[in-house]
Amino acid sequence: MLERTHLIIPQSWAAWTLTALLSAPLAMAQDASDPFAELPDDKPATTPAVTNTPGKASPDAGGSTVPAAESQPESDPFAEGDTPAAGGATDDFASELEDEYGFDPADEFSSAEEPADRDPWEGFNRAMFRFNDTADRWFLKPVAISYRQITPIFMQSGVSNFFSNLHEINNVLNDVLQWKWGQAGNDTGRFLVNSTVGIGGLFDVAQHMGLEPNDGEDFGQTLAVWGVSSGPYVVLPMLGPSTVRDFPGEVVQWYTNPLTYVDKNSIEYTLKMVDVIQTRASLLQAESLLQGDRYVLLRDAYLQRREFLINDGEQEDDFGGDLDEYDF
Repeated sequence: MLERTHLIIPQSWAAWTLTALLSAPLAMAQDASDPFAELPDDKPATTPAVTNTPGKASPDAGGSTVPAAESQPESDPFAEGDTPAAGGATDDFASELEDEYGFDPADEFSSAEEPADRDPWEGFNRAMFRFNDTADRWFLKPVAISYRQITPIFMQSGVSNFFSNLHEINNVLNDVLQWKWGQAGNDTGRFLVNSTVGIGGLFDVAQHMGLEPNDGEDFGQTLAVWGVSSGPYVVLPMLGPSTVRDFPGEVVQWYTNPLTYVDKNSIEYTLKMVDVIQTRASLLQAESLLQGDRYVLLRDAYLQRREFLINDGEQEDDFGGDLDEYDF
């Protein structure tokens, strides 16, 4: 008779096993199959082919060399006069937006502050950005890609809902500190409904009951409501973009996270790592749209997003301001 043997695995091994399984497929290196990998900055120099045109001799035939500009195909007669040169993907994209909407969104929504005022520590911040980017490229991003590839969509949605439900506790605390009583009641109802009927937050049942999720609140936004200025932009090691005002919010959020009070450290760290991986995986699609100086793009996006959250999505709209004096 064959008997079954039961293998008991310590909990501390389970955390390392989970991390190893997620990172094994792509942790060794990123190859060309990675759809989110960045292109190298250095492009190989290529010699454009010289085409013989009527009336012009090729350099091999002993005649004069055809200039590079003349050897290129004729430009589009309907193109704008200030069309950027080939290879400027960012300029092309901005030009398309300007043609479609009549303005460049990057210029329209950019901050009025000078970069030196917003980012006086740019040298330090760029060094921290490179450090975080290297750590992300060699560890977190491969794990996130593996997670996306091996985890079914419904499970990813459940994991995202679970951690979003836990973050409602931090939302409620900051709602109260900002005297947003209506939003505090909404977020409290969401947490209670999803924690019970939604099976621990795996399913967002509350939104079907009229309790819609909001963009979230944190202590950095609370300090802004209390009148604290943002201070300079700063990139924190392993934590990413922040400001002098928002940094205390990271500390407060650590203590308002229910996972911090889990007795078993292995379970606490495993769940928090899964939360980070899920968040990183949700940003893979948006990352593929980044072109140009990634540091500047991420800095401006972060600062504009924080301004949006602090104002609860209310933006000053001066469109048609000159027409307000007329009655229609």
